[in-house]
Amino acid sequence: MPVRAAKVQDSVAICDIWNDVIRDTLVTFTTEEKQPETIAERIANAPDPFFVATDTSGAVVGFATYGPFRSGPGYAFCKEHSVMLRPGARGQGIGCDLMATLEKAACAHRVHSLIAGISAQNPGAVAFHRSLGFADAGCIRQAGFKHGQWIDLILMQKIIG
Repeated sequence: MPVRAAKVQDSVAICDIWNDVIRDTLVTFTTEEKQPETIAERIANAPDPFFVATDTSGAVVGFATYGPFRSGPGYAFCKEHSVMLRPGARGQGIGCDLMATLEKAACAHRVHSLIAGISAQNPGAVAFHRSLGFADAGCIRQAGFKHGQWIDLILMQKIIG
């Protein structure tokens, strides 16, 4: 599937993917749904890249982006990323294509390290990141609370710079 830079017009499709995960799963700890206006603003003005994968009809089936890992100038070269796909798009290599594009952009922006913050309720994401060369960096027990339960946060890291 083709991967390209996200456009402001993609914000609704990106929100559809993200909000399904927010509403219906323990994959992300957030409970606040994303708004198309906020995503459009981020795509238009954020310094960090945002990519989408599209199917043969041009519909957005997944996205990948990164942003600051932590605040402060000492963390400027360490970024935390997000990669999400529509359920029907999983297992086809689309996530790998998105991550390859994201890593290439990160290298071009002098990013040294990518961090994956993964819900322990998402073992598929752990396996996915391991397959891409990410290493275990730690686990924060009961870091998140959602849908009435505590969730561990698994941290994985890949040095790319």
